[in-house]
Amino acid sequence: MNYSQFLNMIPEAVLMAVLVLVFIADFASHGKERKWFNPFVCLLLLATTVAIAVLPLQGAGGLVTAFGGLYAATPAANMMKAVLTFGSLIVVLQSRNWLENTEARKVEGEFYLLVVSTLLGMYMMMSAGSFLMFFLGLEMASVPMGCMVALDKCRKESAEAAAKFILTATFSSAVMLYGISFLYGATGTLYFTDFTARLAPSAMTVMGMIFFISGLGFKISLVPFHFWTADTYQGAPTTVTGYLSVISKGAAAFTLVALLYKVFGALAPYWTMAMVILVVLSITVANLMAIRQSELKRFMAFSSISQAGYIMLVAIGGNYVMSMTALMYYVLIYIVANMSVFAIIASVENANGGRTDMDAYNGMYQKNPKMAFLMTIALFSLGGIPPFAGMFSKFFVFLAACDGATTWLPYFIVFIALINTVVSLYYYLLIVKAMYIKNSDEPLPTFQMDGNTKLTLVVCTLGILLFGVGSCVYEALFAAVV
Repeated sequence: MNYSQFLNMIPEAVLMAVLVLVFIADFASHGKERKWFNPFVCLLLLATTVAIAVLPLQGAGGLVTAFGGLYAATPAANMMKAVLTFGSLIVVLQSRNWLENTEARKVEGEFYLLVVSTLLGMYMMMSAGSFLMFFLGLEMASVPMGCMVALDKCRKESAEAAAKFILTATFSSAVMLYGISFLYGATGTLYFTDFTARLAPSAMTVMGMIFFISGLGFKISLVPFHFWTADTYQGAPTTVTGYLSVISKGAAAFTLVALLYKVFGALAPYWTMAMVILVVLSITVANLMAIRQSELKRFMAFSSISQAGYIMLVAIGGNYVMSMTALMYYVLIYIVANMSVFAIIASVENANGGRTDMDAYNGMYQKNPKMAFLMTIALFSLGGIPPFAGMFSKFFVFLAACDGATTWLPYFIVFIALINTVVSLYYYLLIVKAMYIKNSDEPLPTFQMDGNTKLTLVVCTLGILLFGVGSCVYEALFAAVV
């Protein structure tokens, strides 16, 4: 084996080094006072984000392979890795209050290790050159994620959520493997380059592709594969819920769209119709279900299902470059907006006896006006209200879905998505109504957020305000895809 091939896996090598450093730091300081631990991990993730983000700008230039094609990295995949690492940084940053002031402080090191391990699996999944490497990366990401859901050992809801997540992940993996076996039987290869050359429409390949998409549909929480989402989001620790809603969803969506365009191109008429059905169902059903929720974490679960539908709109477009750029841009904006919401949910939960129901936010503006204002900005961005970044992300997704359209269908799907945007704005405004219009005899008392949560809200709010109007962000992502 030529071990120099590991030099072609710089993002994975850097993240593996981070994993080792975090493990050593946790092992060496176990049982001691360590206020430095969270900033240390944040600095490592920040350095990883910067290192990966500049790789495409240093002439990575095209496809980089290793180990006979099992690993295949592109500038677009590297840029998406940087986006997801940035999101993980925000998650770790806001987790400090939860880890230091609850029973979770006993597993602080384990939490950081699980975050980095999951991220490493996502890296491998996005840079897979074969179905085998893809599946290994997917499992590397899924197994630690189940452990993260179960971290809050003092709450039976957390154990129940973890059980549902693991059982669903196991079932979805089995469905996906079944589909991969069909595809292997039809083509005789698991390598993407050989598979693309041998792929031809047939009953076996179409059936295998449907099972493959179904397996990833569970990971992305697309309807009708979404039933585990609300219970898992509600039972998991709030910080972990935020991680599930954006980071894992972004990695799976990126990989699925890339494979549909690059690997399953010969079956485009079949998977385009499949994605149309999944997108319409996800956006519509999730929006209608969100209206009925009074528990905020379940509410955000259905919001994330709807957002997944918007993300996957890019799969029905005819331009690969525009679709992948719009997807990465949407995920980036979704990270800052959604993590801003979850930072506030976690703060209110810690200050209000663990309450996450919507009534806990009644009259919030009276005692905590700044927090109510930041929550409103984040919700408006999720709803696509200008001039916030969420409006620009939806615009580029709609544009990518219609680009290259030769029939009326993409325009009709975008029209349905626009109507659903109005519906989503209605249920996001329910929270704004609770904060500013509904009165409470016992409103949430004034409380001070910890420094990490404040920094999280500053970073996320700046992203909501600047990522949309700053064209350099979209142009950087576009340059990585071209």
